[in-house]
Amino acid sequence: MTAQAQTDLRTSSNGVSREKLLGPAARWRRHGEPRLAGSAPGVDDGVFGPGSIAWEVLLHPATIVFQSATQFILQLTYKPVFAGVRDHDPISKKARLGKLTMFDAFERGQRNSGIHAPMWLGDTDTANRVAGHLIRIHEKVKGDIIDIGAPELGGYEANSPRDSMWAALTEMHTMLWAYERLAFRGFGLPRRLPDQVRDDYIRLVKNYCRLFPHEERDLPGSMAELEALYARDADLFGGTKTLTIIPETGQDFLKLWHDSVLQNYDPSQFRVKVQLFFQNKLLKLPALAAVSGRTRRNAGISPAKERAILLARWLLLPMIWAVQQGPIERYFMRMMWGPDGVKLVMEARKLHAQAKKRARAAQAG
Repeated sequence: MTAQAQTDLRTSSNGVSREKLLGPAARWRRHGEPRLAGSAPGVDDGVFGPGSIAWEVLLHPATIVFQSATQFILQLTYKPVFAGVRDHDPISKKARLGKLTMFDAFERGQRNSGIHAPMWLGDTDTANRVAGHLIRIHEKVKGDIIDIGAPELGGYEANSPRDSMWAALTEMHTMLWAYERLAFRGFGLPRRLPDQVRDDYIRLVKNYCRLFPHEERDLPGSMAELEALYARDADLFGGTKTLTIIPETGQDFLKLWHDSVLQNYDPSQFRVKVQLFFQNKLLKLPALAAVSGRTRRNAGISPAKERAILLARWLLLPMIWAVQQGPIERYFMRMMWGPDGVKLVMEARKLHAQAKKRARAAQAG
């Protein structure tokens, strides 16, 4: 590429260089550099902390690689979340103006893990600062209509106890699924955790939910209580032909998105296409196998396609193992978690290993 072409790419609003794709720390960082939980004397353990089952789950390479793919599958089947994205998200607003690009769509998903990592791995002050930021930016995310085809569902509000709780629960539940169904641990195949350990994980998740607006009585303390919540709010999960319609304008959100991305395509966006192939094709198939059968049905997966997905998981086990290995995992970590997220994960793994070693020594003694 000539010097002039490189300059044109950097200045083009639709052009995407490698540097732009990777992004600076500022793309993920909110309210200062995060401080790792338990990293120094006087620094508390934050929401979860070293040695916890929550850190064991979220620090595993499989979770790092598959977290976004699994989260988006479940979270977008929760109708209020989809409605909030449809009506208020910057990608929706750009799509309505015909200004949405492929990079915009990718970058929106790219920021997901890295922005949340300080709440999962940081000390209490870090977690509260980031949670407060997210609460503030979600203040306007509310509407009177979730689905024009189902007015009986009522409205949504991102900062309401119900919708805020489900946003947190769907994040954390999908990480457990990724760990149990895709994570290679030692020489064994991915496997489910014991029931008691799964309940311990959900009890810790309560601490995360408490960072956001919530009703204490609704927060689950076990897998059984979480399943009861899914049953209680079953009508709020799934998809319909009218859910994509923006109530204010009558436009189809997904069509606007598709048309705008095509209209604003630039050849340099090919590198975005490659990354979207990884996230939306290569990783999504194992992610679909990792989520629950209920979630696959809510995502519109037919029984025949579900059988094919579950079979594909077994056929793809060598690939699933490969993406958890050092160089490949580090590539996805940097791409999707950002510089601060990479630093937090790498340092947290050291603290977590030390905490587990101390726990084993205490048990042996």
